[in-house]
Amino acid sequence: MGRPVVFAMPGAPLIPELEDVIESGSCARRAETLRRITDLFADGAASLNESHIQLFDDVFCRLAAEVGVDARAELSARLAVLGKAPRELIRRLARDDDATVARPVLRRSQRLEQNDLVDIAESKSQAHLLALSKRKWLPQTVTDILVRRGEEAVLRSLAENLDARLSDASFATLVGRAGEDRVLAERIGLRPDVPPRLFRDLLLDGTQALQQRLLARAKPEFRSDIVRVMAEASGRAEAEAAQRDYASAHRKILELSEQGKLDEGTLVEFAKTGQPEDLIATLSFFCAVPIDVVEGLIAADRPDPVLILCKSAGWGWQTVKAVLEAMPHCSGLSNRDLDTAYENFERLSPTTAQRVMRFWQVQHWQRTSSAE
Repeated sequence: MGRPVVFAMPGAPLIPELEDVIESGSCARRAETLRRITDLFADGAASLNESHIQLFDDVFCRLAAEVGVDARAELSARLAVLGKAPRELIRRLARDDDATVARPVLRRSQRLEQNDLVDIAESKSQAHLLALSKRKWLPQTVTDILVRRGEEAVLRSLAENLDARLSDASFATLVGRAGEDRVLAERIGLRPDVPPRLFRDLLLDGTQALQQRLLARAKPEFRSDIVRVMAEASGRAEAEAAQRDYASAHRKILELSEQGKLDEGTLVEFAKTGQPEDLIATLSFFCAVPIDVVEGLIAADRPDPVLILCKSAGWGWQTVKAVLEAMPHCSGLSNRDLDTAYENFERLSPTTAQRVMRFWQVQHWQRTSSAE
């Protein structure tokens, strides 16, 4: 059984020494007093009426203003799960500048009104927004702000929260951001409420690896749609490749070479200015690999072929990074993926890269000879 609850008259303290504690008590004594009152409230919260809750609310607010972060965080964690938590105290805890204090009530307390959530979403830190993004229920008025203000962690968390209601405009923004974030793309793709048009765009612009992950994790009723869009994406990619004409790019590269104007910097410029034909033709020229072989290699959604091509040519990491960022299939690489690619590039020796290059060249010649 819980300890009995004893109420004071309105205007009187819940414990006799409260005024003394607030005025002259040490931080430790104030924290202990706050803990005692929290115990008292939690034991009887279910049977309290609003006037009793208001009495506790006044006392909590006075004490919470006089204790440290650890005591406020403990208070927040204990009251966040109570359906009758003191409303004003919860509002103050939710707005606490220290996110460790605000986090429990932002994630779980049902005593926060929608206008409280909107105000916090508009004004507080990314840590506060991250806590908000994990709430059991979030209306579109709040999620629209989170999508507008949120950084990577907030957007990923929000996309994963199936209890968050998202507007079509927010979905469109998230799908747009997903082109640079494969984790975000996957989490959006697994939501059952993503608009069909945007789901199609997500798949069409996604890598083959993303499409396969979504297919593997999708519910059976959605798999046929994913397969259909994957087939459409594959057909579109093949059509785009077939339409590319490398003849003019090849002539341009030969002319630049004859003029002494073709070097690593030229390649980087092609990458940064979005000239894929010239970029592929330049890689082909420097690496002595046919254009169609280079095109097939860099169409993979892994960076390894680009690492090998650039290492064999003697180029540095900044060139590799520029080429990767220019490749549609690699544009969704995260910072972690790039860090891994850098480590692999540094470990790759020029000798090994050139040996792989010779293997690719021989493979091409063998296929060409057998076709003839």
